[in-house]
Amino acid sequence: MPRGPQESGTPAADEPGEPELTGRRRLVNGLWPPRVTRAQLIVALLLFGLGFGLAVQVASTSDTDSALRGARQEDLVRILDELDDRTERLEDEKQGLEKQREELENSSDQAEEARRQTIEKERQLGVLAGTVAAQGPGIEMTIEDTKGTVESDMLLDAVQELRAAGAEAIQVNGVRVVAGTYLSDVDGGVSVDGNKIKSPYRFKVIGKPQDLEPALNIPGGVVQTLEKEQATVTVERSDKIVVDALRAPKRPDYARSSSR
Repeated sequence: MPRGPQESGTPAADEPGEPELTGRRRLVNGLWPPRVTRAQLIVALLLFGLGFGLAVQVASTSDTDSALRGARQEDLVRILDELDDRTERLEDEKQGLEKQREELENSSDQAEEARRQTIEKERQLGVLAGTVAAQGPGIEMTIEDTKGTVESDMLLDAVQELRAAGAEAIQVNGVRVVAGTYLSDVDGGVSVDGNKIKSPYRFKVIGKPQDLEPALNIPGGVVQTLEKEQATVTVERSDKIVVDALRAPKRPDYARSSSR
């Protein structure tokens, strides 16, 4: 007896099969539910960190831009001139080092040339360490603090700004300022390396006057800050500044030269 359509094992022609997936359905099935691998998660975290850092940088740049937009034209010109001067100083220092190298390489008597450069370097280090007197062009800055509002951190800001502007030797009220100098507040004045000084505070600074004076007068800088505290500040350029306050050479307790 012939079997019916359901007994033959072959689906009837009019029985509907599974619906064919369209391209859009395949795309949806591939994207949802999302399948996140460990590598993708790490990449996502890295991208989030990068985006956060960029956002902070943009916010910081915006603050700086806002401050500059509020400055006067002459102040902006002065800031640009100071940046140009700092770039020029770095370039001069680079050329000086390259010249020393060439002199050592080309000198017929390299031992004598090395000795000469060693003596010159020793003199320069003596100026920086405050163990020898120095003279040269620079500025004198006087701070009159009749209200007693000037504190040690303000004078320290002045020292740091002068160093950044290329100061090579500094003394304040007869105290030589060196790399390890510290300032603190005391009754009736300020202590510089344990030496009490009082107003008026007189800075003698050797360096390029065209760099030193503008560095003190930039908007929001040393002079403006001190004047807000009702102090009187005068800055004068000079072709000859004498820095003669000396520091006694100090032998380190632990550090020794590693050269052999």
